[in-house]
Amino acid sequence: MPRSTVFDRDFLQTMALAIFVVTALFTWQGRTGFNLWDEGFLWYGAQRVVLGEVPVRDFMSYDPGRYYWSATLMSLWGNNGIMTLRGAVAIFQAMGLFVGLLLIARATKKQSFLYLLLSAVTLAVWMFPRHKLFDISLSIFLIGVLTFLVQNPSIRRHFLTGLCVGIVATFGRNHGVYALAGSLAVMCWLSIKRTEVPELFKCFTYWALGVATGYAPILIMVLLVPGFAVGFWDSIRFMFEMKATNIPLPIPWPWRVNFNSMSPGDAARGVLIGLFFIATVVFGVLSIAWAVWQKMHAKQVSPTLVAAASLALPYAHYAYSRADVGHLALGIFPLLVGCLVLLAAQHAKIKWSLSLILCAASLWVSLIAHPGWQCHISKQCVDVEISSNMLQVDPGTANDIGLLRKLAQQYAPDDQAFIATPFWPGAYALLERKSPMWEIYALLPVSQSFERAEIDRLRKAKPAFAFVYDLPLDGREELRFRNTHPLTHQYILDNFEPLQNLSHQAYQIYKAKVGD
Repeated sequence: MPRSTVFDRDFLQTMALAIFVVTALFTWQGRTGFNLWDEGFLWYGAQRVVLGEVPVRDFMSYDPGRYYWSATLMSLWGNNGIMTLRGAVAIFQAMGLFVGLLLIARATKKQSFLYLLLSAVTLAVWMFPRHKLFDISLSIFLIGVLTFLVQNPSIRRHFLTGLCVGIVATFGRNHGVYALAGSLAVMCWLSIKRTEVPELFKCFTYWALGVATGYAPILIMVLLVPGFAVGFWDSIRFMFEMKATNIPLPIPWPWRVNFNSMSPGDAARGVLIGLFFIATVVFGVLSIAWAVWQKMHAKQVSPTLVAAASLALPYAHYAYSRADVGHLALGIFPLLVGCLVLLAAQHAKIKWSLSLILCAASLWVSLIAHPGWQCHISKQCVDVEISSNMLQVDPGTANDIGLLRKLAQQYAPDDQAFIATPFWPGAYALLERKSPMWEIYALLPVSQSFERAEIDRLRKAKPAFAFVYDLPLDGREELRFRNTHPLTHQYILDNFEPLQNLSHQAYQIYKAKVGD
């Protein structure tokens, strides 16, 4: 069947497989687990957009794209609950998995379904955490977009590539930066021993025009939505002031695994995690070097491998920015897709042995992070009703949900505002209340002027109670709320009185003083 056919056998087969795998995952664990932290951060934002608020301007958020995607589907389905949000995310996940599998399917002229199924398992098991499936899918989309460019580097395709990069950036500006690096790498690679490829400057110009077109929704919001520009530029300025894109963690090198204090299974997992971290960088360096060598000697290179190579090091930065397994999952897909494409063209013995090893290692590292597996192993998950849906969650989360509902019922029964800080933005989404503060996830130190603005918001909102999770993030005392937000913490002490709390020593609970 000719490759020019859009809906060819590869296309339909991989689409069906992607839908089946994501549906199976959703059926298994779609109603399992709940995270008041990061998943709550996404859920709250989607709820507020449904109600007409604007991300970045009206509440602390990721870039707007993912909220408008989620809010659009939630509005169409007439429900702003957690399962509706998860359904919207799952559709995006299926699209990402489909693109990844299609790239693998077309790596050779004839690909076996069994290898595609093995690849689907390998990719899908790394698709966590649930609230970050947008980011994972975006990294796969970019591999597909750059593959599209390498296959036929025409002026038109440079513009379309830029267009896709701009659209991706509306979902996450970090992905836009990674796409910029990857695009430049591909354009430079294409310029090696240039024959009929248009000149580099002209290609870059059309690519840049495409980026501006794709990013137009954000540019229009900056120009036309009152207050958005200030919030948008403040969010960029804050990143530069922080001098990092995340709160760093020590890199889990494999030689740091403490074999004496761990079970053999946990030790093996620790070693594999370290090896995967190393592999993201090694693959990036070696694949780029090999692609350049092949191009200089006029030898053929898989377009998908070139695309994956160009994005491997940028996405390795994502993994290393906060070196835990969750962030490794966000930066590993150029490595995974590149390896599976490379192995697809090898002799059967090499192809199957190495792909099975990659799949097994992926399962060993990642399966434990999936909420469905966690509930299955612990056998302790309990049923809890959340937004009219029955979910299975761990007992600790169930107790936290019960505590929040009890506090709201007792101290804020009439949809009154309350404070939940610094780690539980999901509390507002759970109780369908508006946060009295812009900063719904107060992780890092802020300026006194910022705190004073937040205190003004608190005075106007008159919250009925306050919940402060007094936890030193990553064990760092300087990241306790009272140290990162001293003025806000003092405002709570001055205007609220403490309540006795027996549920958790880190939970500080206050009710508003009478007359305040």
